[in-house]
Amino acid sequence: MSLARHAPRGAFRASAALTCLLLGCGLAGGASAGSIRGKVMFAGTAPAAAKVPVTIDQYLCGNEKPADDLQISSAREIRNAVVWIENAPAEAAPAAMQKVEVDQKGCSFVPRVVVVPAGGTVDFLNSDRLLHNIHATPKTNVSFNRTQPMGRTIPITFAQPEIVRINCDLHSWMTAWVVVAAHRFYAVTGPDGGFSFDDLPPGQYRLQVWHERLGTVPASVTVGERQPAQVSVEMKTR
Repeated sequence: MSLARHAPRGAFRASAALTCLLLGCGLAGGASAGSIRGKVMFAGTAPAAAKVPVTIDQYLCGNEKPADDLQISSAREIRNAVVWIENAPAEAAPAAMQKVEVDQKGCSFVPRVVVVPAGGTVDFLNSDRLLHNIHATPKTNVSFNRTQPMGRTIPITFAQPEIVRINCDLHSWMTAWVVVAAHRFYAVTGPDGGFSFDDLPPGQYRLQVWHERLGTVPASVTVGERQPAQVSVEMKTR
């Protein structure tokens, strides 16, 4: 199942640290395993970093914040792109139920993008000395809109594969994304734009790469039994 059908409207217009969030481990039965090592890069000259105005609670949030919806290193490496294998091996172990947290800290969601396996739970935290809220209207998961004072943890379970946008209605610049994974072969790129997948049987794999600003782009890679398969994916503004 491709997540392209579940993404927020407009998020998938393709023209589209190693901080890699891998879910689970190991092929069953000791089968020969290969791996993928990749980078997500920006094509062309990166746009200047943008700022967004802070319109409320400036005493804590400041007067402006980095937009953070497009983070590109000096080497054109893209942070917070999500990569997954579209034709994941059927014998792959199921996604492990790992603890996933999203904090509201300094009037921003930290981290901005997380992956959670279908059926898994994200713990939303609030470390700020003010009131936040978490609001989402997904297509296949349950909608929620919860106010959240400092120190309260709100667990939200996501049952179906989908990309879910999270907003704080009280602070309009605050956005996060929860990518609900259909299997364990998902990764979020860190500051170096890197991702990796291990424990793959040799073969041809189709990748999908999604970014909230840049849409989606496909890629393909052939995995062998010895050296890791290398792949570089370029994305550009629409």
